[in-house]
Amino acid sequence: MNKSKAYIEEHKDRFLQELIELLKIPSISADSAYKEDVLKTAEAVKERLAEAGCELTEICETPGYPVVYGEKIIDKNLPTVLVYGHYDVQPPDPINLWDSPPFEPVIKETETHPEGAIFARGACDDKGQMYMHVKALEYMVKNDDLPCNVKFMIEGEEEVGSENLGWFIERNHDKLKNDVILISDTGMIAKDTPSITTGLRGLSYVEVEVTGPNRDLHSGLYGGAVANPINVLTKMIASLHDENKHITIPGFYDKVEELSMEERAKMAEAPFSLEKYKKALDLNDVYGEEGYTTNERNSIRPTLDVNGIWGGYIGEGAKTVIPSKAFAKISMRLVPNQDWKEITALFKKHFESIAPSGVTVEVKPHHGGQGYVTPIDGIEYQAASEAYQEVFGKEPIPQRSGGSIPIVSLFEKELKSKTILMGFGLDTDAIHSPNEHFGIWNYLKGIETIPFFYKHFARLKK
Repeated sequence: MNKSKAYIEEHKDRFLQELIELLKIPSISADSAYKEDVLKTAEAVKERLAEAGCELTEICETPGYPVVYGEKIIDKNLPTVLVYGHYDVQPPDPINLWDSPPFEPVIKETETHPEGAIFARGACDDKGQMYMHVKALEYMVKNDDLPCNVKFMIEGEEEVGSENLGWFIERNHDKLKNDVILISDTGMIAKDTPSITTGLRGLSYVEVEVTGPNRDLHSGLYGGAVANPINVLTKMIASLHDENKHITIPGFYDKVEELSMEERAKMAEAPFSLEKYKKALDLNDVYGEEGYTTNERNSIRPTLDVNGIWGGYIGEGAKTVIPSKAFAKISMRLVPNQDWKEITALFKKHFESIAPSGVTVEVKPHHGGQGYVTPIDGIEYQAASEAYQEVFGKEPIPQRSGGSIPIVSLFEKELKSKTILMGFGLDTDAIHSPNEHFGIWNYLKGIETIPFFYKHFARLKK
């Protein structure tokens, strides 16, 4: 048994309890009603960093929620690893679909996690994965096994677009100076198939509002004579895809990166069962852009999805109205070379142009970010690969993710360093969904693997 595994085995009950206490705090950044809880979580993270061995810890104010900063500098001549994570979480809605309260963590066995998983909002995204790094630091400090300097930048606005992180980074270049950025906010293919995320999609998020009459109208007296904003909105949304599930916005695909057949063949080597995929989601079939596989559709191709839609009367019973307004929230996942601001502008222009007379349309951009691709021929990737090989006994598979971490491209632009994405979550962990969870095995395995990244990065950086 290696030293880190032995240390983890000795302290695993405490490691789990500390994470559970962190998960109890509802740090929902999207809802201002939880402001005090978000700030309380920041303080808790600061305390845990200090306990783990950071010699300097700070709550760094921003125009929004603060960034928690910590550092352990052992020798300025050694390389520095900057760990990024976030302490805010998604709203838990719909609450009624949770099997247990989202902020009352429970450990339950599942088919994927027979050893148990922690069920709570933020368990995998990202408190559990962020906290792996805190405990990995504790192990390295307590066992005199830290070969690099380490800095932590843990933010509280990732789930609402990291609006103020750029502001913080621009003002703290020297504080954040590093040789590599290490993030665990992604996943791995399977417990027996480690993988390194080498690509992230960008994001454009908008809200649309369609307005018809100046007030809700009686659907008998006015039906058929005035435009119904809900009818109009749903028809407009439906027109955003054609019969081949291509997005119909003019110019949307102009800068889309087309992968070679060789690259697509390499991607196809990753183990994947379409039948298991459908079974896990209770689907009778998959759905998506013609000409691409399921794994390609959710990673290397851009998408457009409605995230929420509302308007009119939705209470119990009947109320026969033509609503004055209808709304929808729409996200577009983008691939490298697509600029999120440009795509947002294209969407706005197109959506306004297809509105029929009788309604007005307003498009409100929310947030977004660029896609990112990590090269697999650098020492950052090599160090991560060797770390996985030591712990899992096999080489990890490079994998592009369908998710977005918009600030990764910002890191490279502002801090001039590469990012390595070592995620330990699984597709079945229900992030952003009811019953989010994180396997105990995955949590502890992450703590075990991370110190090996430091070891190999320090060696390769010499």
